Order: sequence, then C-alpha cells, then structure tokens
Amino acid sequence: MPHVTSIGLDVHARSVAAAAFNPFTGEVVRRSFGTDASEIAEWALGFEDPRACYESGPTGFHMARELRALGLDCAVAAVSKMQRPAADARRKNDRRDAEFIARMLATHNIVEVPLPDMAVEAARDLDRALDDATRELRRSRQRLNMFLIRLGHVWDERNADGARKKAWTRAHWRWVSEIRLEGPQRDALEYYVTAARCAESDRRQLERRVVALAGTDRWRATVEALSCIKGVYTLTAFRLAAEAGSFSRFRSAPAFASWCGLTPSEHSSGESERRGGITKAGNALARTALIESAWHYSTCSPRPKAPAPGTDVPPAIRSRADDCTARLHRRREALAAAGKSACKANAAVARELACWVWEIGCRSEGTVL
Repeated sequence: MPHVTSIGLDVHARSVAAAAFNPFTGEVVRRSFGTDASEIAEWALGFEDPRACYESGPTGFHMARELRALGLDCAVAAVSKMQRPAADARRKNDRRDAEFIARMLATHNIVEVPLPDMAVEAARDLDRALDDATRELRRSRQRLNMFLIRLGHVWDERNADGARKKAWTRAHWRWVSEIRLEGPQRDALEYYVTAARCAESDRRQLERRVVALAGTDRWRATVEALSCIKGVYTLTAFRLAAEAGSFSRFRSAPAFASWCGLTPSEHSSGESERRGGITKAGNALARTALIESAWHYSTCSPRPKAPAPGTDVPPAIRSRADDCTARLHRRREALAAAGKSACKANAAVARELACWVWEIGCRSEGTVL
C-alpha cells in the first residue's frame, strides 16, 4: 500500500518500541509506549501518510487489529522472511529492531502475514488446544507406563489367538486398577492414574467441540470436501482448513506444500547440486497432519472412499478426491518398487497430498472450477 512514513514497532507483552522513518528526508523519530494501541495510533497518525508494521510472534494479531480499528494501517511481517544483516547479530535491542522494521517497510522488503479473521483465529486456537491435549495425554500415559515398568508391572495379556492385547483399553485399565502398592508408591500411582484419566477426559471433550465446530456453516463445506480423501477425516480436515484459513490465499499447490514445509531442502552452488530432506519450514500442525494421513496409502486400496452419511459434496469434488486416492496409491507403490525407504516415500506422498488438498480446498471455496 502506498505510504510516506514507515512506522516500525517492536511489540512485547508489556512494552512497544516504535520508530518512524521518512525515506524522503531520512528522519527517524523514536518513541516507547506501553501496550495501549490508542497511544501508538495517536502518535503515528501525526506523521504524513503513515503505515505501521511489526514482526509476527507470540503477541499475535491483536495489536494489528486494534491499530486498524483506530485508523492506522498496520501489517504483520513474517519474521522468518526478514533479511537481517549478519553484522547486526551482536547489536540487538528494541530501538534498533523498531528502526530496522521501519526501514524494511519503507523499501517494501517485508513479507506480510495474512491477518486472519476472528472466526479463523478462534478455530485455530481450539484445534491447537486439542493438539496440546493429545500431547499431554501421550505424556501422561508414558509416565504411568514407565512408572509401572520400573516396579516390574508389565502389561502382557493376550487374546485367544495369542496376540497381545492393546494398551489403554478397558481391560488394560482394569489391570492397572488391580495393582496394589504401599506407602509413597501408592500415592505416586494414584497421581499418575488420575493425570492420565483427566487427560483422556479433556481430550474427548475438546474433540467433541472440534467436531461440532467443523459442522458449522463456516467450515462444513471445506471439511466435508477434504474428508472425501482417503486418510483425511473430520479432525484432520478441520485442522488443515483452520490452519490455512483460506486455501485460495496460496497462489498455487506447490506454494501450499511449501508453506507446510514439505518441499525438499537444497544447498547448491556453482556446479554442485545437493538436495536433502523436507525443509520443515512452515506450519508444523498442517505438516504433521499430512504426514500422518500419508501413511494411510502404504496399506489402503485404490478404491474410492465411501461417502460419510449426511454429507453433501458436489460430484466434481468427489471425483477429484477419488482421483487423488488412486493417484497417491500408485505413487506410493512406485516409490516402494524403486526401493525408497518408507519415510522418504511417505514424505513424497505427503507433499503430493498437500497439493491435492489445496485443489480440493479451493474447489470447496469456489475459487477453482
């Protein structure tokens, strides 16, 4: 957006360092503020045609929203794309950071992060809470399991055919409840069991809320469309849709795969060409969801996925989802026949799955016909 004065903001939880830079006069004006957006906006709007910017980070988007509501155009710059001079590595402070952002904004050397609307940000927060609950459940179960193993209690019950029964089932919890310990170890066991049980309950509650949100008008069409792909179910589809916000904001399928961190890394120079594993430089939740979904194609059939009851997906989208399933199945078989390791083959399938997700997501949004 055309502007005259570039306002760089170094935003922290309790303070904001600001620098106003006019590229025509070279003048730099610095100020320090609290976190009151009205004070920042009043100061910045006193300059000629101002535009503000701050780096993405833990402070989120609330400052940008508040400044925009007060009439000050504010952008959020992708911190991973900021081109910082190597000489500044040992000369870092809030004042220099604010001025650096202002100068990058003046020379149009920032990559803006799309500002999500409140519905998208709320959906992301709920899904990320579910991810945190899943991780906490995994950790609490691991702590309980290791505690019991240290004391010689190992789950080893088997079915009639000799196969070992799965853990964390009713039978497993019944076995845990029958373990008798004395003294401090009994108290420790009660703590670990309670923690695991509470983590299970918390995750179930969040999962139900995510499923309910995925069925609302804002998300239903995209979630149902993505769920037509084998290996992608409601929770995965909602995670991909929420993290993307809008699939049409990506200019192409490879751009979406790159945002997920699924493109190969490269370190080439001159006549030397060296390519490595995936970059992992992107949205970790979306990448993990795609990697986990891609493992499905190591065992599934190429037949189309049966539609879920009550869904209403357009035939064109369902047809493309069926093409995706058949294509990825062939791709996984070809990689296995070529002798690729399971992890490399799965990463390659996940990258192609990301491209299919982008297309089907755009079709559900009406931006690709």
